[in-house]
Amino acid sequence: MMVLTGRGKYSDPMEIPSNQAHVPSNLKTLNQYSIAEINHRLKNYFKFLFVREPFERLVSAYRNKFTLKYNSSFHKRFGTRIIRRYRKNATQDALINGADVKFKEFIDYLVDPATQRDGPLNEHWQTVYQLCHPCHIHYDMVGKYETLEEDANYILRLVGVGDSLHFPSYAKSTRTTDAMTAQFFSNISTPQQVQLYKLYKMDFLMFNYSIPSYLRLD
Repeated sequence: MMVLTGRGKYSDPMEIPSNQAHVPSNLKTLNQYSIAEINHRLKNYFKFLFVREPFERLVSAYRNKFTLKYNSSFHKRFGTRIIRRYRKNATQDALINGADVKFKEFIDYLVDPATQRDGPLNEHWQTVYQLCHPCHIHYDMVGKYETLEEDANYILRLVGVGDSLHFPSYAKSTRTTDAMTAQFFSNISTPQQVQLYKLYKMDFLMFNYSIPSYLRLD
């Protein structure tokens, strides 16, 4: 998107510094337009959505936001709250920095009714159907993370830029996999697995993902 709208600043997605990809002003979002402009875009523009297997996405979000040192803003904002609520005899350091949230504690936080009362979940673990409103916005295409490169290049061809721009090939060895997700879930109790599935059930159903074989629902 930054190559397509960057007015010539970048011609190769792989040249874009990672910190630049997260600068809000680099891309204009829908809510920055007038109501008339929003309606025009929703009616006439090509609209697409990318989804991921819900529990792989959840484990990936946990690994990225709570186990990497550089995500200290998430540690402070969410980690301290999670540790304060769900860890008995937490150390002062953990309460102040929130840097070592366990996956079990993250799940405690997600399935706690108090979390729902606090307001919408963070976008990294909010359900996709609540985040992207596929029942209200008529997406022309739903791509999947599992076939990201193929689907992204198909979209680029559909919008007429497939000859000049290609989605980067990138085999990331640290990617969260089904086997890795199963390992994380092995320490989660059956009742909590049931609660978690109920929370993300609409994402499984809407985007045609099967119930994982490792999940214990009875």
